[in-house]
Amino acid sequence: MIKQLKKFTIQVIAGANVTTVITLLLVGYSDRLNPADHPLLSTLGMSFPFFLLINLAFLFFWLIFKWRMIWISVAGFVLAYVPISIYMPINARQDIPEGALKLVSYNVCGYGGNYKYEQGFETVLKYLVEEQPDIVCVQEDIDTWRRYVLQEYGKHWAYNDTVVIANSPQSFNALGIHTRFPIIKHERIEYSSLANGSVAWWLKVGNDTLLIVNNHFESCHLNNDDRAQYRQIIKGELPSDSARTGSKMLLIKLAEANAKRSEQIRTVLRYVEEHSQYPIIVCGDFNDNPISYSRHAMAERLTDCFRETGRGVGLSYNQKAFSLRIDHIFCSQQLQPYNCKIDDEMDASDHYPILCWLKMQGK
Repeated sequence: MIKQLKKFTIQVIAGANVTTVITLLLVGYSDRLNPADHPLLSTLGMSFPFFLLINLAFLFFWLIFKWRMIWISVAGFVLAYVPISIYMPINARQDIPEGALKLVSYNVCGYGGNYKYEQGFETVLKYLVEEQPDIVCVQEDIDTWRRYVLQEYGKHWAYNDTVVIANSPQSFNALGIHTRFPIIKHERIEYSSLANGSVAWWLKVGNDTLLIVNNHFESCHLNNDDRAQYRQIIKGELPSDSARTGSKMLLIKLAEANAKRSEQIRTVLRYVEEHSQYPIIVCGDFNDNPISYSRHAMAERLTDCFRETGRGVGLSYNQKAFSLRIDHIFCSQQLQPYNCKIDDEMDASDHYPILCWLKMQGK
């Protein structure tokens, strides 16, 4: 009787592990789904790390109690290699070649200091000056003393430009670039959004023209109440009925933002195709996680610098219960990326900056 009970228990656990592996694969490859066609399904990618951890727990269970069954968990990791390598790539540190340019992309949260620093702008500027990047792409490059900010940037970078992408009673937003390379011109990439946008800058880099596309794609529009409710759901502090209702509302908001963002992504990709004669860097706050249509669609045309040269999970949004890598850098085939990373020691914003070194191919 006991032997039969043990056998039945193992079968049930094995079935649960198989179910977890199948779900892991469905979630891991959900980034192929266009949110415009499958809005709710497009939110599945956010749950990828949870199923990854569950499968890992099964692996340890089999190691302790029934090592011959470990093949189920191992098969799951092997089959999910592609999304795992996207979510948490493991690349060796590279030697940065001479002539590579350094780029920093940073959502500075309007220089608000992330409620930790009274002098938010000064903290951000000090960090950037110490890093000495050749190009700084800033999202939420907004403040009430614009002339002062540009003047301070101008002491350290020869060329500076800011483009307002939203100016209404509901929202104000801008994208900026600060660089040691001459700015030839800029152009707003037009798409529908009340508070977000994309801007292309042409830079003169030696004898070449480098195209930089700085983006702040559609946010999920979660207010403080939504965020607090999500944390309560995660901690199990809400009654089941309230948790179900709250989860449904959060998913609807995420799905709606995903659908809007997918069109914005496609618009920028069309722009990239139209200007493919130039070496191109696309960067910024994508407001989307690594297992998403946004990242997948961009990576089909461009190189995902963090996946190819980064290490680890690289969480760039640092708010509790919402830690995700939503800031990205992509480059065209004319450029070779090196050592892309998230600098989680710089906490003067609700985002961490993302950095990368890039070298012109053949230069």
